[in-house]
Amino acid sequence: MKTIGLIGGMSWESTVSYYQQINRDIKNTLGGFHSAKIILFSLDFAEIEQMQKQGDWEQSAKVLIEAATTLEKAGADCLVICTNTMHKVADDISAAVDIPLIHIADSTAIELQQHNITKVGLLGTRFTMQETFYKNRLVDKFGIEVVVPSERQQSLVHSIIYQELCLGIIQPVSKDIFLTAIDDLVNDGAQAIILGCTEIGLLVQQNMTPARLFDTAAIHASKAAEFALITP
Repeated sequence: MKTIGLIGGMSWESTVSYYQQINRDIKNTLGGFHSAKIILFSLDFAEIEQMQKQGDWEQSAKVLIEAATTLEKAGADCLVICTNTMHKVADDISAAVDIPLIHIADSTAIELQQHNITKVGLLGTRFTMQETFYKNRLVDKFGIEVVVPSERQQSLVHSIIYQELCLGIIQPVSKDIFLTAIDDLVNDGAQAIILGCTEIGLLVQQNMTPARLFDTAAIHASKAAEFALITP
């Protein structure tokens, strides 16, 4: 079994779900007492959040590169960045190491293609919904059309993620805001919805909406487990 290197802590609330999902997948496949081989580098999200707010992506890339190289030296066979937003600097991190980086957008797009989804709604932080690093990857590499919520809904979603979900706060009113945004995206032609922030799955689950939800944290973690079980 290969060793998975996790760059987590962004936030730790969602990193927990990665650890659980990866270990569940390994146990379900191998049975018995099997669990995953994982090395975790957990960052202080307060530092990263300030860099995001200031637009200092160069410095945040340096922090994640240090984590990535540390994981590689510790024996990780692959890298998993346990957040959608910080994939803005994924190419920088990938270039700094010799082990593969399992990209969250690629993992999600492959899953979408397997379900014949060609137009998808995207929920996430303002960075993920507005900037090109995520949306363009889905469009250019996989041919998947992306729609996002209205400006007002984007602000609400972004605020809920940072002021509530990253702090472990779950509010019924916030759930309603997300479900309304999901309904609106479906009305805009989305065949499914990407939960494009690893914390959103803490608030919204499939049994709450008829829309097809693709939880990036769960998908990403499962792809990491699959990688770990691939024989050389």
